[in-house]
Amino acid sequence: MSKPKVLQVGPLSERFNRELAEQYEVSALWQQAEPLAFLREHGEQFIYMVSSARFGCTVDQLALLPNLRAICSFGVGYDPYPLELLRDRGIVLSTTPDVLNDCVADLAMGLMIDSARRLSEADRFVRSGAWNSTTGFPLARRVSGKRLGIVGLGRIGEAVALRASGFSMPVRYHNRRAVEGSPYQHEPDLLALARWADFLVLTCPGGKATHHLINAEVLEALGPDGFLINVARGSVVDEAALITALQQKVIGGAGLDVFEREPQVPAALRELDNVVLLPHVGSGSVETRQQMADLVLDNLRAFIATGKLLTPL
Repeated sequence: MSKPKVLQVGPLSERFNRELAEQYEVSALWQQAEPLAFLREHGEQFIYMVSSARFGCTVDQLALLPNLRAICSFGVGYDPYPLELLRDRGIVLSTTPDVLNDCVADLAMGLMIDSARRLSEADRFVRSGAWNSTTGFPLARRVSGKRLGIVGLGRIGEAVALRASGFSMPVRYHNRRAVEGSPYQHEPDLLALARWADFLVLTCPGGKATHHLINAEVLEALGPDGFLINVARGSVVDEAALITALQQKVIGGAGLDVFEREPQVPAALRELDNVVLLPHVGSGSVETRQQMADLVLDNLRAFIATGKLLTPL
């Protein structure tokens, strides 16, 4: 019996790639010399696609996949997918929610502590030999008891708030609508939340609705003692405005796991000491990445067997 054909847009882990290839007849699009030419010749063969929040898929690719019915995506981000086109064509999309909540929330807390207590900067201070100098390392800011503003109180935002309770941090959040039953105070005015918060943590989705939601005005409201933490999507922040705010000390600092044009990070950001920069590793633990990979395979298996996804968007 022949294996179902699957189009894989970009590589994931070696283990995932191997397991997918063991179960299905996989065509690796990234390995094709001319991907669009490959799709023109073979695109009608594919009903199933595997991709990720990094690679997504393009309108041009979809135009050459007339029989595509399902996309199983690795990650929770869906902004690299043309959602309206998918809906119009009846193509369903699954993501890997929930299994990464804890890891991303852990990282958000780590970035809060690192940026406020200046841990990465202190590490560089010791490694450079500067500790031998007569000038000591500058004082930092405490985290415990500070006010936490969360932009996007979904599953990850709630996990961040839960961790913040251990640091005795009062929590407020900004959503378009209040979360029913939430114990935290809803703040419908983003500027008001920024003015109130010591830490403004972004855990909202990417896409058009949140593009440059954090702009110069919001950063000014956050103020010189405030810290911006982004574990959401780079598109949520006006990166040029953030660079200016950090250079001019409009805000106290930032911790960033995501950027507007990954993996390119502006030199102006890399030159600053008051920002912690991570290479989009929010879900980057062995345990979580394996759970995400398993969920992609489970979604694909379920759709082939039943026509339904386990975790549809």
